[in-house]
Parts: sequence; C-alpha cells; structure tokens
Amino acid sequence: MLEKLEAIHEKFLEIEKQMNDPEVMNDMKHYVKLSKDYKDLQPIIAAYKEYKNVLENIENAKFVLNNEKDEEFKEMAKQELGELTEKRQQMEDDIRLMLIPSDPQDGKNAVFEIRAGTGGDEACLFAGDLYRMYTKFFEKKGWKTEIVDFTEGTVGGYKEIVLNVSGEGVYGQMKYESGVHRVQRVPQTETQGRVHTSAASVVVLPEAEEFDVDLKMSDIRKDTFCSSGPGGQSVNTTYSAIRLTHIPTGIVVSCQDQKSQIKNFDKALTVLRTRLFELEYNKYLNEIASKRKTMVSTGDRSAKIRTYNYPQSRVTDHRINWTMYNLPVFMDGEIQDVLDALQLAENAERLKEAVGQ
Repeated sequence: MLEKLEAIHEKFLEIEKQMNDPEVMNDMKHYVKLSKDYKDLQPIIAAYKEYKNVLENIENAKFVLNNEKDEEFKEMAKQELGELTEKRQQMEDDIRLMLIPSDPQDGKNAVFEIRAGTGGDEACLFAGDLYRMYTKFFEKKGWKTEIVDFTEGTVGGYKEIVLNVSGEGVYGQMKYESGVHRVQRVPQTETQGRVHTSAASVVVLPEAEEFDVDLKMSDIRKDTFCSSGPGGQSVNTTYSAIRLTHIPTGIVVSCQDQKSQIKNFDKALTVLRTRLFELEYNKYLNEIASKRKTMVSTGDRSAKIRTYNYPQSRVTDHRINWTMYNLPVFMDGEIQDVLDALQLAENAERLKEAVGQ
C-alpha cells in the first residue's frame, strides 16, 4: 500500500509542477483537467502523510520496547503501540476505499428531471410532491436550483419538470435517485377510498461542462416561442422561450423559465450539452450498473427503486431493503439517511470489487 501511495504522491508533485508551467497555463482545457486532478488527489495525499507518520511512530514505539530498560517507558511504549496499530488498521481500510477509482463525474452539478408516469392526474400530483421534497432537501444543503422547463398537470403537480442543481458534489450524492418512484395512496379524486398505485420517474445527469462536449453552433437550430404559465406581463406576449434542436442527433431541449431570451438560451444550451454528454456517459453507467445493485443504469429507467406507501406512512428503497416509517418527514426533504445508506452500500460493493481484482 505504501508503494502505491508514494507513486500517487509523485504524480501529485508532477501535477503541481505542470500547473506552474506557463505553457500549460495557456492551454485552458489542459489546465482545467490538471486543476481537477490536483483537487481530487488532495484528500488521499493528506491521508498518505498521516499514514506515513503513524508507521514511523509504530517503528519508534517498537524500538523503545526492544531497547529501553526503564519499565515505565516500556509500558508507555506498549500502550502507544497498541493504539497506533489500531489506528493503522483503520487508516488502511479508509485508504483502500480512497484508492478505488470514483466516478469522475461525482463532483459535478446535476440536471434533475422529474416526469409523471403511470397514473394520470395522480402521477402528476406525485411528481409535484417529489419536486417539493427534493427542493426542500436542496435548500437544506445550500444548493442552488434553477427551473429550466416544466409542463404543469391539469389538476396540479407536473407532467414534467427539469432543474439545474448546482453545489458541492451534487451529482455524487443525487445520482442514486435515478429510477422509478412508486406511490401508493388514496387519490384526491377517489370517492370510494381505494388505494391506487401511481409512479413518477427521476433522471439525474451530471451537468456537462464546456470542455466535456465539442458542440458546434452550426449543428443547432434555434426556435423561439411564447412562455406559458406564471411570470407576469411578459408571459404570452414576448418570444422569450427557447427551443434548441441538435440536428445530428435530433435531441430537442426547451427553456421558458426566464423572461430574457439570452438567459433561456444559456440554460437550454447547458441541458443540451448534458444530454449529448449523456450518450457517452451511459456506456460507463451501463457497465457499472451490471455490477452494483445501488446504481440504476440509465439504460433501464423502468427499474422501480423506491415505494412511498401513504396508508402505512412507509418509504422503502428496494435496492438495499431500507425502510423508514415516517413518510411525512421524508417528504419534507429529510432524505439524507437513505442517500447515506446507498453510498455506504456502494462503497462496500466497490471495496469488494477491488479486493476481488
């Protein structure tokens, strides 16, 4: 392990050296990649230095035990050796996990999509409930959310809503939410009091940065149209909403959130870039989804990941058999526990993969 850490330390020093090279600083794409690599390596370099210090202290304690004649000193060294050995074991477990390559997209912002599935009006209402649940969670995390596009349901909620979510490590925490979310409850329109099952799908994508996708403006057709929904006097009077069509792939993205056509264009372009990036990223997701039960492949968005049972006040995540009997609290944005449990399950699987290699 120490040899591997020393090799990483050498790489870290080399990156540091390159970042101070004027030629590299002039190549912005290369410099951005180096900066990201440098930032990603900092935690493991800090762990390496601490681990190296622990190993040195263990050797010192052993030397005292073998050479010291004073019994009191030997007893102190023995006690210290026990504590240091325990600490070394814990550090090795932590470092082993850190050495497993993480998803390179984990640190990115996310494009968050919620769509009503089976269940008609009730599915739209549930999609609205999920939107409120997530936005409350985002507020607690201090993340910034921007609505890109939405279509409201006929009795409330949303047929679909698309958000940009920005903050520290958004995608890494929220990627587990992709999949079908199923609700069991008595709909507002139900007169017999029967429990119905409806569904909404959630798709979480890492926001593609300018350097991730080579997007040519000549490949994009831009159309403008009047915004719909709330927004004051400029709604339905000015052509501020934007629809972008990527001609080579046929991907269409709309944005009608802002009154400014320029702002809507920028938001739509970010989502379009992300959708194009998704085509490549899907190959990576499909590969790891076959190995890990916590991740749902974006190629299989029909996978039911969670059930929200209102009569029993129960929420169950089917991937890790996680259950909570306090649905109102969960729907109020208290979802950190299930995200932590999913992260823990994935880490355990990653560790198992690494050991098996």
